[in-house]
Amino acid sequence: HNIRQCKRTTVSTLTAVLTMEMKQPMMMNRENGGEQEKEQESQENGRLVADSVEEKGQKSCSGPGQVSNGYPSTSPQSPREGAGAGTDRGSTPGAFRTLVVQQTSLDPPRETWSKKMDFLLSVIGYAVDLGNVWRFPYICYQNGGGAFLLPYLLMAVFGGVPLFYMELALGQFHRSGCISIWKHICPIFKGIGFAICIIALYIAFYYNTIMAWALYYLLSSFRATLPWTTCNNKWNTPNCTHYLSTDLNVSWTDNSISPCKSRRQVLQVHLSPGLHQLGWVSWQLALCLLFIFTVVYFSIWKGVKTSGKVVWVTATFPYLVLLILLIRGATLPGAWRGVVFYLKPDWRKLLTTSVWLDAAAQIFFSLGPGFGVLLAFASYNPFHNNCYKDALVTSSVNCLTSFLSGFVIFTVLGYMAEMRQQGVETVAKDAGPSLLFIIYAEAIANMPAATFFAIIFFLMIIMLGLDSTFAGLEGVITAMLDEFPHLLARRREWFVLGLVCVCYLGALSTLTYGGAFVVKLFEEYATGPAVITVVFLEVIAVSWFYGTTRFCNDVQLMLGFAPGVFWRVCWVAICPCFLLFIIGSFLAFPPDVRLFDYLYPFWTTVLGYCIGVSSFICVPSYMVYHLVTTKGTFKQRLLKSVTPEASGSSGPQRDTIVITNAV
Repeated sequence: HNIRQCKRTTVSTLTAVLTMEMKQPMMMNRENGGEQEKEQESQENGRLVADSVEEKGQKSCSGPGQVSNGYPSTSPQSPREGAGAGTDRGSTPGAFRTLVVQQTSLDPPRETWSKKMDFLLSVIGYAVDLGNVWRFPYICYQNGGGAFLLPYLLMAVFGGVPLFYMELALGQFHRSGCISIWKHICPIFKGIGFAICIIALYIAFYYNTIMAWALYYLLSSFRATLPWTTCNNKWNTPNCTHYLSTDLNVSWTDNSISPCKSRRQVLQVHLSPGLHQLGWVSWQLALCLLFIFTVVYFSIWKGVKTSGKVVWVTATFPYLVLLILLIRGATLPGAWRGVVFYLKPDWRKLLTTSVWLDAAAQIFFSLGPGFGVLLAFASYNPFHNNCYKDALVTSSVNCLTSFLSGFVIFTVLGYMAEMRQQGVETVAKDAGPSLLFIIYAEAIANMPAATFFAIIFFLMIIMLGLDSTFAGLEGVITAMLDEFPHLLARRREWFVLGLVCVCYLGALSTLTYGGAFVVKLFEEYATGPAVITVVFLEVIAVSWFYGTTRFCNDVQLMLGFAPGVFWRVCWVAICPCFLLFIIGSFLAFPPDVRLFDYLYPFWTTVLGYCIGVSSFICVPSYMVYHLVTTKGTFKQRLLKSVTPEASGSSGPQRDTIVITNAV
């Protein structure tokens, strides 16, 4: 049984005897029979087994090391392996054995989460972002109040959660980022990974600017009187109406402007006529954004070991603040008016297509499949981690947080309506960031202990944004490090520094006087349509090319049970239709983009579509590149392009060599 040590000629080595099968000595064709029996067993385990050793004179070598998915070779990777490794079958004189040698990588073991809660909090922090606080409440009351919850839940059950579960399972099984994972699924779709990375950069260009605004507000809150409560500031307009809840002699009219509409101070949009003339960069916002990116860098530069600790603060603090604001809002006069307006169902709205479209888009962007983040986070999980349970828990927490945020927002809007003696629909006409930075900021200014509530509120906004930024950049970092390990693996800190610098420079256009117009342009065109199209192709590649049966077998190998019929039907049919519905609606009814009093001209729409296409173009470009560079006839190239490569770094797809008649 002694196998001589051989000289290494490649970066991989042959290690670990996995199984030994006893054969009957009286069989006439022992070699062929042994190979067939072993081949059947290998197919049951989902393994790719070579029929013979073609290269004569090449000697196998074995030794300790890591198995292909990053775990020590002494630990079983599946229940079937564990049973085989722990069983000592008896032998009889004259019997021979089949020796299976597995090819594994010499790369260092993959980093893993320190604790299970690090992973869960990271995923929750990524999924629960600013959109849960400002977008869901606005869309809910706009689309029928409580009646909107029906299409929202249906879209979550049949569209959002299956996609969420699929990405967690893919990342955990293949233990790869969004680029290198495609060689194990369908190589011709590798361009999806590059498109995801470009989309993540576009998001980093504008998303962090919102946190810079919040930081500016936060720094302005450290004073006895909040600056947006008076009309004595240089940025106030002539129609500014100063009033508090105690000002009984001040009446609110249609021409009145709240002192909280301080976009003239923070955004300075009055100094820019539009996208054609953005103006200078605001140095105050530039410094705020520099601080934000500094925090981001030192939170993710060492990997999930450090970011997993940071999220214990950034992911839990927003829930504490939401609870405080909910209790405070429920005690305000008129809060019940806001809650009734928020939940009062208008069932007629369900007959309109826009309600179902908004529900589908909201659950999709809230859970966040397709951004490469879930693949990256799950790739650092233990191989047998129950990602099915994780998907259900985190997606449920995300949806409940959105619902809770609606009460936090609308109790305050009801209070504002009571104070102004207006309808809630009039007060709640602002959407998006304006709902937080104008309406809610004004409500806080009218509360007792306004400084305290302002500080914790804007801290919550920053924390919500930081979690999503950590996740988005980690998705890019994991993808690039897995794709170019020999170049970047030992230079992670420098690569992260370069990535953060690129994001900061790309965000400078959003810090100009017209930066708010740029943020709106990126939000509407650069990310939404492109990422939905990318996820649609991802589902098609996994369900139709890689195969639902093979994918379910992978899940069974990890979890010990296969996904049921419901999940299979969702992945094959319902999810693609779900995504096609969103894409088709966007193309049929392009958004009428407007910000404040500025209506985006036609050329900006063309510019927006160009930005969106610039990321998606990676998919067809790589398809052409892969077909051109692959050897063989066109039919052979096409077959190789849709066939998963034999993997040395994931799950059960491992290169193995079968040696028969070994004594």
